[in-house]
Amino acid sequence: MSTSHQESYTVVVPAAGVGKRMGGDIPKQYLQLAGKTLLEHTLNNLIKHPLIDKVVLVLGPDDNYFKETPLSNAHWIETVHGGKERADSVLAGLTHVLSHHSTKGDWILVHDAARPCVKHQDISQLLLLRSGLSGGILAAPVRDTMKRAFEDNSRIQKTVDRNNLWHALTPQFFPMDELFSALKSGLELKLNITDEASAMEHAGYPVRLIESDASNIKVTRPDDLRLAEFYLTSNI
Repeated sequence: MSTSHQESYTVVVPAAGVGKRMGGDIPKQYLQLAGKTLLEHTLNNLIKHPLIDKVVLVLGPDDNYFKETPLSNAHWIETVHGGKERADSVLAGLTHVLSHHSTKGDWILVHDAARPCVKHQDISQLLLLRSGLSGGILAAPVRDTMKRAFEDNSRIQKTVDRNNLWHALTPQFFPMDELFSALKSGLELKLNITDEASAMEHAGYPVRLIESDASNIKVTRPDDLRLAEFYLTSNI
């Protein structure tokens, strides 16, 4: 895990989903992108950051793909099985870390498996939050006009004021014990926990926003693969 002086960090990467919006025959994290799977790009990018020394990868119980990748025997990756929802998987990853490593006072990063292009300088800025009380997330301010649709998603209900609206991205970075308790409580109360920040918000913690580079996209739809490949190969 990390040293007693918190000189390095562990990242929990939930990868138990199947990515239905991609419409493929395999989970999206195993789609090919510039000669590697999307997941390989993400994990390799994370471990190259000088302050990250371990990844806890949370896989679906029926995942038969990861063992076929070159990273399946990487010494810096530990795998566990996740749950139905993201919060279940992150909680499983945290439970593993808390059970297998000396973690008193440690902080943890959580990063989407489908975000291969996050910049190291953005991660470094996020890690500076350790000097505070409760952590924060990478995020992007909303730039477009926002519309709220009716339930059938075919008509506009109203225009939403975009001022002070942000897209929540990852990594997200919090004290491990507090995040574990917030996720566990949120799930027990059946709250709408869509990311780690939402669990911390429900628990009453302030959450900071660190603006991310635009390249930190999440591959959700087929067109996103081409954009991710552009960012990964252009070195911008």
